[in-house]
Amino acid sequence: MSIRHRIGLMVPSTNTTCEGDYQLVAPKSMTVHGQRLWLTNDSMGEEGMERMNTDIESGARYLSTARVDAIVYACTTGSFFKGAGWDRDMLDLIERTAKVPAIGTSPAVVEALRFMGARKISVATPYPDWSNRRLRTYLETAGFTVLNVEGEPVAVGAGQQGINDQDPESVVRFASQACRPEADLLFCSCTAWRSLEVVEDLERITGRPVVTSNQSTIWASFRKLGLTGPIEGYGSLLRRMDH
Repeated sequence: MSIRHRIGLMVPSTNTTCEGDYQLVAPKSMTVHGQRLWLTNDSMGEEGMERMNTDIESGARYLSTARVDAIVYACTTGSFFKGAGWDRDMLDLIERTAKVPAIGTSPAVVEALRFMGARKISVATPYPDWSNRRLRTYLETAGFTVLNVEGEPVAVGAGQQGINDQDPESVVRFASQACRPEADLLFCSCTAWRSLEVVEDLERITGRPVVTSNQSTIWASFRKLGLTGPIEGYGSLLRRMDH
């Protein structure tokens, strides 16, 4: 019997994008097992993130019963909005509870940006202003020069579930315009935004490497499990999986 790698994936309950993105790139030797964290469509503020994160410990406990090899906390805002340091505390909580390695989206993004050699970055998001401000602070604390953080107004107005329903082509139009000429790299934030599907288009249009939340999370979790080898069609980061 062949052995499968099992990843436990914690996502906001409104998120219908992240699991699909994993399915796009996961090898046949991997299965992905979801655990939803409560979030409502209109929870675009800090209170919604706080409530959602009260489910982290129980979510880790549930996933541990599936004997997953690693647990991924797949929410960008949920892992950066309380600032540097809390992200590590959150991963420690998951690891203590489930007794397996944990990966978080925001720490994975930082790791991926450093791996790609980025110093000056442009950022495109579907976030409201408060979240964009927190994201800028988080990335600057990690040592990056953040040239700009642009929030897509259509996505912001659509609520949490509406972010998932946005046409990826509209992500291309908005995010490509957010990339400044002096940027080393463009970062597209949010695990519910369908930017992974169009990352190749974004790299072609901007002439820059593009890192997305789900792409970084996938990259970090595969590396954690020792899965290497280039993945084609989803940006330069995943093409460099064997480095």
